[in-house]
Amino acid sequence: MFDTLTLATLPEQDEALRPVVRDLVARHVAALAADRRARSWQGFDAGFSRALGKAGLIGLTLPKAYGGQGRGAFARFVVVEELLGAGAPVAAHWIADRQSAPLILHFGTEAQRQCYIPGICRGELLFCIGMSEPGSGSDLASVRTRAERMEKGWLLNGQKIWTSNAMHSDYMIALVRTSGTTEDRHAGLSQVIVDLKAPGVTVRPIVDLTGDAHFAEVFFDNVALGEDALIGREGEGWKQVGAELAFERSGPERIYSSVVLLDAWVRHLQATGRNDCAPLVGRLTAELATLRAMSIACTARLAAGESPVAEASIVKDRGTGFEQELPVVIGDDLAAHPDEPVSEELYRTLLYVTHVAPSFSLRGGTREILRGIIARGMGLR
Repeated sequence: MFDTLTLATLPEQDEALRPVVRDLVARHVAALAADRRARSWQGFDAGFSRALGKAGLIGLTLPKAYGGQGRGAFARFVVVEELLGAGAPVAAHWIADRQSAPLILHFGTEAQRQCYIPGICRGELLFCIGMSEPGSGSDLASVRTRAERMEKGWLLNGQKIWTSNAMHSDYMIALVRTSGTTEDRHAGLSQVIVDLKAPGVTVRPIVDLTGDAHFAEVFFDNVALGEDALIGREGEGWKQVGAELAFERSGPERIYSSVVLLDAWVRHLQATGRNDCAPLVGRLTAELATLRAMSIACTARLAAGESPVAEASIVKDRGTGFEQELPVVIGDDLAAHPDEPVSEELYRTLLYVTHVAPSFSLRGGTREILRGIIARGMGLR
């Protein structure tokens, strides 16, 4: 059932990480134009991710025995907030740090932990997630990609789509059917680790309206997987995915996707000496502060070892709505002042965020899926 979120504060020892992150950002990111920084968690820079790993800023919540820092969820919140607020390119290590490594830690074998987690913490092993499929959308229980048990390992066939940065990744953690049919829904689903350089794997980038290609479709044609490819117990993939998505849906990444545009617009208002938008800036700031407080409250639940599925869905639903509103209200304001000079940088940033904003409410689960989860958490269905 849904529980009321309790406000929480970030511990001082975790707040102390901010200067370390800001120093890295100043050296690697600050000189980038706003429209490049607006890409942030779609921005791919493997060198920057390795620099973060060297500084101990990846794998913050993972045990030191596997190359992590042995800290809590609050530490990761602080680092992520600083990176996204500055518009740092985080896509290279993003999924591995946020989802893949914790999943392997909680459900994987000791051999899997030793094999993958240290490289993730160094920013050297890059992961993507294979969930969505053509015809399935956010209905993950209907996936048809299948791993058949063989004498030694598994034989994988099928297709995944909208897979972020699959073309750059080393491995995919894929949700596949290992028994039954799509009519069985959650039963028979498992998660497997797929080497994307293995024979039979084909990755095709998908170019979006912005000209970027951070999505891809991935095809599996008789891909041979070892016995050790399975994560956790066979048939428990749905349960594992539920825990995994709580990490994805509740963090600051569901709040700050448009914040570089917001900063650029506020600087524009300051430069032109306008104060007519003060009430609007105040409203947006208050909404951002509220969403941040909700995200920190969810982080506190994660830090306590809980899985706030419904609460995380609320943060994701409301957060992406805020992210999508920003380019609309900023575009409306600039259009209402046609004689006011607008810098090329701000214009490019607005165009990019406007083009990409519709995807904010798709990635990590559509609004319809999220509101179904919220309704179940409230006992309404």
